[in-house]
Amino acid sequence: MPLTLDHIAIRVQDLRQAVADFSELGFTVQLGGTYSDGILHNALIGFADGSYFELIAPLKDVPQHRWASRDPDTHEREGLTDYALLSRALGATIDAAHGRGLRYEGPIPGGRIRPDGTRLEWQIGKPLTRDLPSLCADLTPRFLRLAEGEVRMHPNGVSSIASVALAVRDLNASVQRYRALLGHALDARRAGLPGEGVELALFPVGHTIVMLLSPTVSPHTTMHAAHAHDASSRPAFAERLRTHLESRGEGLFGVSLRTKHASQIRVLPLSLTHHAPVELVGL
Repeated sequence: MPLTLDHIAIRVQDLRQAVADFSELGFTVQLGGTYSDGILHNALIGFADGSYFELIAPLKDVPQHRWASRDPDTHEREGLTDYALLSRALGATIDAAHGRGLRYEGPIPGGRIRPDGTRLEWQIGKPLTRDLPSLCADLTPRFLRLAEGEVRMHPNGVSSIASVALAVRDLNASVQRYRALLGHALDARRAGLPGEGVELALFPVGHTIVMLLSPTVSPHTTMHAAHAHDASSRPAFAERLRTHLESRGEGLFGVSLRTKHASQIRVLPLSLTHHAPVELVGL
């Protein structure tokens, strides 16, 4: 079966505060539980299409842990941190990727204990580069990991994840890696943003559009332009992408959610999304 979007992880420092903030934004938030290693705990925002946001926070300070360091200067600050695709047969998915020249680590066991004591188990596949998603497969029933029913209904009308944008350094290399993961038949539409110094590739993963964004204006060119013209004349979007790549590396750059309540794009305040760029778009 084809891979579909499983979840998007948002790293937060204080889970209780994050639950309150996302609730204020009109999301129905459910407590997830504690990871098996006892280092992390989470809360979930499930959507009608079966995907979800994971709000993930440290229970203890582990400086070497990607998500558990409480150092405010750490590379992994609050915000979008990872996304995962759902596989029904993880071993076969990883083997197929290997056969097309793409290496994934795994399957690696994982799990979580829900607040009611129910233990969940899954397997993950870890990519070697940050432009790619993780892979996830349930060993226990998925409805135990992500509750069904009214908990997936939200006062703000959000029903699903419309698109996922990622900042990448080398668009050609990233497209080839996604083609190896999803299959050589992947139809990635290539385009440029006129005047913005950005090139992109778009392709569907289930009902979600994945967008790869890469700045095309080199830092040398930008510095030269800064001397020749006012700094405000530099392509703003390319600068945002470059700043992201320098400060956070390749990976998630922004997320769009479908909602029946929005007639135009609504950008959610970063102060409430814990620095995760999220926008709502009409169905």
